[in-house]
Amino acid sequence: MLKNSRIIHIGIDDTDSPKGMCTTFLSYEIVKFLEKQKVEMLDYPSLIRFNPNIPWKTRGNGAVRLTIKTANPQKIKNKIKQFVINYSDIKNGANPGLVFYQNKSIPPAFQKFSKLALWKLISRKKAKQFISENKIEVFYLGNGQGLIGAIGAIGYKFSDHTFELLCYRKKSQFGKKRVVSKDSVKKMQSVTFPETFSSYDNKNDRVLITPHGPDPVFYGIRGETAKSVIFASNIVTADEKLDGYMVFFFQLKLKVKKSGVESINQQKLLKQHKILLLVTKFVLEVE
Repeated sequence: MLKNSRIIHIGIDDTDSPKGMCTTFLSYEIVKFLEKQKVEMLDYPSLIRFNPNIPWKTRGNGAVRLTIKTANPQKIKNKIKQFVINYSDIKNGANPGLVFYQNKSIPPAFQKFSKLALWKLISRKKAKQFISENKIEVFYLGNGQGLIGAIGAIGYKFSDHTFELLCYRKKSQFGKKRVVSKDSVKKMQSVTFPETFSSYDNKNDRVLITPHGPDPVFYGIRGETAKSVIFASNIVTADEKLDGYMVFFFQLKLKVKKSGVESINQQKLLKQHKILLLVTKFVLEVE
C-alpha cells in the first residue's frame, strides 16, 4: 500500500491518425513507464469503443482508461502529458485529449456522458462545459476532439466484458507489411475456441487478427479471460521480433458456446495479481 497516495482515473483518446500511431500503443508506453515508478495499477487498462458512426474517427473510435494509485500525482500527470505529446500523430490530424480525475469514485455524471458517447455525436463545446462544471484536469492538443472520448472512457461502466490482447511492433517495423503464420493462427483458433474467438475466417481462409494500416499493432486476440488470450498469443508465430503486448478489458461481450477449453476463474486471476497488475506477465510483457 502506498502511503499518502491518490487515486487517479486517466482517460486518453484521439492520439492517432490514418497515417499512424495508436491510442492503445501510447497507453502501453505509459504503462511501461508507470511500472518503474512505484505506481499501483488498480485494474486492467480498459479499451472502450464509442459511436462507430463518428465521421472523423480514425479506425475503431476507441479510447483508453487507466486507473492508478500514486504518491506523486503531479509528477505522474506531467510525465503522461509528455507521453501524449511524443506519441500523438498531431502533424497528420490527431487531436489528442487527456483527462485526469483524481478521486476514489467516479460520479454518475461521467457515466451519463459515457452512455451518450456510445451512440450520440457530442460537441467539443459540450465536453468543455462538462469539464468546467466538474472541475476536471485536462490536457489537449489541436482542437481537443479527444476530450470527448477521454471523458467517456473514465465514465464507462462495464456491465460485461471480454479481454483483448494487443501485440505491438518495434518502431523500426511501423508501416511495413505484417507477416504472420496463417497455419499458427488456424491452430490457435482450433485449440482455444471458444475461450478466444474471431481469430480466423475458415470459410474464406483469412486471418482476422492482423490490422492492415500503418499503426503499431501487429495483431489483436479477443477472448473470455486474460489467461486465454495470453495462452493463444503463445501459439501465434510471426516473421519479426515484436516489442511486447498488453491485455485490455474490452466492452464487447460475444456469446459463444463453451466447450473444449477449461474456463478460468477471473476473480482468482485478479486477486493473484492485485498488488501491481501491470508488472505481471498476465497484463504487460515487453521483450
